[in-house]
Amino acid sequence: MNVLVESSSLKDKIISFAWQHLLLVVSLFIMTFGVALCVRSSLGSSVISTIPFVMTLAGGIGEAPRLTIGEYTYLMNFFLVGLQILILRKKFQPVQLFQLAIGFVFGALLDINMWITSAIACDTMLWQVLVQLMGCVVLAVGISMEIRCGSVTMPGEGITVAVNKATGIPFAKAKIMVDITLVVIAVALGYMYFGSWQWHVVGVGTLIAMVFVGAMVKALDPHFEWFTRVLYYRPGFRRYIYGLARYVYKRFN
Repeated sequence: MNVLVESSSLKDKIISFAWQHLLLVVSLFIMTFGVALCVRSSLGSSVISTIPFVMTLAGGIGEAPRLTIGEYTYLMNFFLVGLQILILRKKFQPVQLFQLAIGFVFGALLDINMWITSAIACDTMLWQVLVQLMGCVVLAVGISMEIRCGSVTMPGEGITVAVNKATGIPFAKAKIMVDITLVVIAVALGYMYFGSWQWHVVGVGTLIAMVFVGAMVKALDPHFEWFTRVLYYRPGFRRYIYGLARYVYKRFN
């Protein structure tokens, strides 16, 4: 769904595009907050962050470049967009390169939310489970909003779409294949850098996220019509300023 409606005014189109992508950034912030919570649970991160997480840990011991999880996420997204180009070849639409910009914002917001959640210490199993489930719910909310924004997909979904178009494999099955591939690579990297399975990177929480987030998105979707209305709303800044000025005047006089 694309919220950019036909308009007779270039100004209206610009406002529509800006509003759509402002809300997309809000959606990505919520998504990355959910991802950060899953990482902090130490039960296993969400699928999209498994590879960046293990690479960041490897960087911490000097076995890989010392980059943040957000920076590794962007590098992975860049690689996924490259794979889409190789898979689709001439069928790859140039507009999908915008995924690189979205991937960059996602990585930057992930680092911000990792900092915000840095004080969370899950020292008991109960807290680990609660934080993991909270992260899955927040991630599902962000995904539900991001889908409705109608811009280009995230690189993680983009590679799934590419596999679907190139092979005819149904999207749901292609998504499972992509997720499993990312998890297997993360496990292999764990053995390569640490000599063992990193359960706090790929663990029961990862499995929970793979199953629970999808189910939550499906359950939440019917309740997000309000967000569609927000997407179609055109902000009237002069009205906001006038209303704020009137409130301040009444408040102090």
